[in-house]
Amino acid sequence: MAASLWSSTSGIDRPITPQALRPISGSQSPGSLSFPAYYRHLSLKLLETPGDVCQSRIGAVLKPTVGNEEMDVDFSLSPRVNSVKPSKTVAITDQAAALLQAGIPVIRLAAGEPDFDTPAAVAEAGINAIREGYTRYTPNAGTMELRTAICNKLKEENGLTYATDEILVSNGAKQSILQAVLAVCSPGDEVIIPAPYWVSYPEMARLADATPVILQTSISDNFLLDPKLLESKLTEKSRLLILCSPSNPTGSVYPKSLLDEIARIVAKHPRLLVLSDEIYEHIIYAPATHTSFASLPGMWKRTLTVNGFSKAFAMTGWRLGYIAGPKHFVSAFNKIQSQFTSGASSISQKAGVAALGLGYAGGEAVSMMVKAFRERRDYLIKSFGEMEGVRLSEPQGAFYLFIDFSSYYGAKVDGFGLINDSDSLCRYLLDKAQVALVPGGAFGDDSCIRISYAASLTTLQAAVERIKKALIQLSPAVPV
Repeated sequence: MAASLWSSTSGIDRPITPQALRPISGSQSPGSLSFPAYYRHLSLKLLETPGDVCQSRIGAVLKPTVGNEEMDVDFSLSPRVNSVKPSKTVAITDQAAALLQAGIPVIRLAAGEPDFDTPAAVAEAGINAIREGYTRYTPNAGTMELRTAICNKLKEENGLTYATDEILVSNGAKQSILQAVLAVCSPGDEVIIPAPYWVSYPEMARLADATPVILQTSISDNFLLDPKLLESKLTEKSRLLILCSPSNPTGSVYPKSLLDEIARIVAKHPRLLVLSDEIYEHIIYAPATHTSFASLPGMWKRTLTVNGFSKAFAMTGWRLGYIAGPKHFVSAFNKIQSQFTSGASSISQKAGVAALGLGYAGGEAVSMMVKAFRERRDYLIKSFGEMEGVRLSEPQGAFYLFIDFSSYYGAKVDGFGLINDSDSLCRYLLDKAQVALVPGGAFGDDSCIRISYAASLTTLQAAVERIKKALIQLSPAVPV
């Protein structure tokens, strides 16, 4: 059986080799690195049309041999998979890592991953779990110890009362969300998603054969959902409304008064459930405050609250999250998980108990991280606010800045070409500035670019200088 690794973009097949990732030698100026144009084209075409294997793909062609004859293998995939786009944040992060390995000094500001170490007490709890032989399967729903700790946390910090059988611990909040969507949505149901949105929400709806209904928000409204727009879009097919506060990618925080308005609208629609993604709840900047949607009058019975340990506790690699809701729903999520991954890591669950034991809202360990995030946010707001042709909304939580660079669309750059959307601008900044960012089109708003400030202030300062130098070569195509 023979296999060949190849790439195809616009009908041109080329092998992918380590040389393809090396800087181009020759006339480039010192301090400015580039890489083959077809590689830049390849990476983003892969992200744009994942389902169209004729236009853009990387794959292995396998031809088993029977006697002296070769037989082609059927590589077709299910329509469900072909309808789903891969995560652009994951793809860009992987691409930036590959460029770094090839010697190109890329600054990576694409991933939503804190640069801090897991708090020492939490890490030690995981180490002790290994030393003490706590390395076997746990109950599918999570250990009683961790679920009890989660119940206590939700009661003390969020004003929510749950029993342990109304909690499901999963391998990350992302798994919790997907299992919830799969469990409550039927083919033809509608999932209401305010944009900008986390890249995975619409794709999760598609995996459930549901229809994502995107509701646009405006930078002038701090990217917050207009209740009147929500009310106008709800139908008998509306099954799930996804809210994320603090928001990825905008950092916006929903004030309680706005959530109250949304809750009154939700209450008019018996089929409508709310998935409240609260993974960034502790990364919030005063005077903003966090309100759990399930704590609003009448909303407990129809809200699925998702949270986890990755962001606030710098535990991304531990893969630990949870969902809380009425037992009827959580039992269904539990059933899916039992046939999917089974329970979360026993070691991570011990670490999770320790994390929840650090104190209210994560105690001093989390508060120090939030203080650093705020300092970084303030620096970026000031730096980009001084730049020509830039619009931004000040984040009230999380660690992202969602910046409107659309005034630069339409610019042409010698040796690069036309910049006509967030995708091409990100390619330009990766090529000319060696800074990896995520196009806003991946989040449902092509006018913007997402910058993660989950990186040191020194790194952010270097990134801003590179971006400024790259943008100086452009002039805003639209007068500001």
